Amino acid sequence: MDTGLHLAALAIALALTSSAVSLGAGRIPRILRMLAMPLLGLAGLSALAAGLVALVEGGVIATTLPLGLPWLPWRVRLDPLAGFFFTLIGIVSCAVGLYGPVYARAIERGRESLAALGVFTGLFLTGMLLVVLADDAFLFMVAWELMSLSSYFLVAFQHENGANRRAAFLYLLMAHIGGLAILLGFGVLAAFGGGFGFDMMRVAEIPFIWSSIAFVLVFLGFGMKAGLVPLHAWLPEAHPVAPSHISAMMSGVMLKVAVYGFIRVIFDLIGQFHWQWGVSVLAIGSVSAIMGVLYALMQSDLKRLLAYSSVENLGIIFIGLGLALVFLSTGHLVLGSLALIAALYHSINHALFKGLLFLGAGAILHSTHERDLEQMGGLLRRMPWTGLFFLIGCLSISALPPFNGFVSEWLTFQTALQAWQLDSGVLRSLIPITAAVLALTGALAAACFVKAYGIAFLGQARSRHVRRARPVPFGMRASQGLLAAMCLLLGVFPASVIALVDVVARQLLGEGLPQTTAQGWLWLTPVSPGTASYSAPLLIVLLSLGAVAVAWMLRRGLVRRVRHCDAWDCGFTPPTARMQYTATAFAQPIRRVFGVLFHIEESIDLRKGGEAHHRLIVRDRAWGLLYAPVARAVESAARRVVKLQSGNIRVYLGWTLSTLLVLLWIIS
Repeated sequence: MDTGLHLAALAIALALTSSAVSLGAGRIPRILRMLAMPLLGLAGLSALAAGLVALVEGGVIATTLPLGLPWLPWRVRLDPLAGFFFTLIGIVSCAVGLYGPVYARAIERGRESLAALGVFTGLFLTGMLLVVLADDAFLFMVAWELMSLSSYFLVAFQHENGANRRAAFLYLLMAHIGGLAILLGFGVLAAFGGGFGFDMMRVAEIPFIWSSIAFVLVFLGFGMKAGLVPLHAWLPEAHPVAPSHISAMMSGVMLKVAVYGFIRVIFDLIGQFHWQWGVSVLAIGSVSAIMGVLYALMQSDLKRLLAYSSVENLGIIFIGLGLALVFLSTGHLVLGSLALIAALYHSINHALFKGLLFLGAGAILHSTHERDLEQMGGLLRRMPWTGLFFLIGCLSISALPPFNGFVSEWLTFQTALQAWQLDSGVLRSLIPITAAVLALTGALAAACFVKAYGIAFLGQARSRHVRRARPVPFGMRASQGLLAAMCLLLGVFPASVIALVDVVARQLLGEGLPQTTAQGWLWLTPVSPGTASYSAPLLIVLLSLGAVAVAWMLRRGLVRRVRHCDAWDCGFTPPTARMQYTATAFAQPIRRVFGVLFHIEESIDLRKGGEAHHRLIVRDRAWGLLYAPVARAVESAARRVVKLQSGNIRVYLGWTLSTLLVLLWIIS
């Protein structure tokens, strides 16, 4: 186990070295792509190795660092839970290390600061690794702030654009509000534990009311960072404007660090499970899942679509965590373990396919300089490898077998279908509703990514930039290929992966899934062979046999070949790119059905010559209901405070004297 901790320390050292050497990129631009980015990839490889060692050995090792405050040194701990998230961070960081040099070459002659990109990327990775490794609240919060501040500068990387500055400010504001809530939650636990060390918090006896207060605070803080509805407003603003490989790290990794924090505090430090908490997490997770995918369907900006899709997938993860809390609170340890493993499996799955999709979107942006789906089309001919990898990402996120997204959502469904074992009639009624919401979410997600892939890669090109697109360099293709292969690997061999993840459930809950690999690596049996089982390898064999049979029949002439010809054009001109379905038109039926959930402005303007211009704006209702009133209140208060600044020194002295008198009165 010492080996795992040494590898974790090496990963942090490499990330810091990557950040340090990037300082020279301002004068020597090639340092970023030739040294800093490869070091970042090596840091990811070390983190991956450390995580796998922790999962395989299954032990716990903790130590104290000679850093921090004299009376509050930093403590670190590597256990299976930390190892799982080290593995997750490591895989995506390796892919980013392959992708980054190509992106750096593309901006070497631009106005952006290469030094800032490299420095803050290294610090961002360092912060995430330290959050997972921290074993006391002090180091945890220092690392959390390092992660938030460094990612703020990455969101604001192209700060010449006013929209980017606005998105970065909103992200920083909400990150600090969430950080304050987490700090207050730790304060409650430290008060009963007698210290800021996690070992003291674990053994503390906390009354229900105070543990519930701590739960609400940490759920608010980590839920805000995870982008759960209605605290998600920063996410679709920040992720699209960051560099694409940073978007992959933020969506694929940073959001999972928030999931890690929630699991660490609720399942490990507090250690209490109440069904009221589970219902709350289930409700928020369900709303986030359905609203996230609906908002994603409405988008025509590819990166914004992917950002809203992250809201949906984090909702699915928290549905699994909510189910775990419900079953654990009622004494069903095996089902609680199944739900927790489903949430963890979807965490790593989302990191893989969302990282893949953001890197794919970055490759499209690199080749076409377009993010708008309405301007794309026909990219599969021009970027075949990116098209293949993006298709794998779309199939994975749509939860289609034999890819990884299917496994984690299937495990979540299997947990929900065991609601009949609960004694409470209310819970037996609520959980099937959650399962129905999850099923609807899955169907809408499939529609969303049929739209994204079909509009972008199929049909004809809709703009000159897209018609001139060329395949991206090898580094970009290799990074996508790595994540695409992992999506397939985790979908084909889920039993072997879950056998590793099962160590986390045993560490936290003292109970795992004894039936998972009871039928061997070929079959996944989450509850029992008589309840349900799934075999991805067998499915692949059947699909392969079917493809071979069809090819044989075509070769022997047993199946009539389809004759390809132009579509009937009703006597009009041949089809053009303008006659294709647009992203807006694809989502129109769903927009009509769920229109009440959005703030929609739609109009048709007739211009000279009879040309019609369709105008559609779909806004998030959360802005008008929650954020706009707060913004107006802050602006109103600011205008009133400005009146105090009269420019008269006597008025300032009067206010100072009044403040002093009030403080003396309070103290006395």
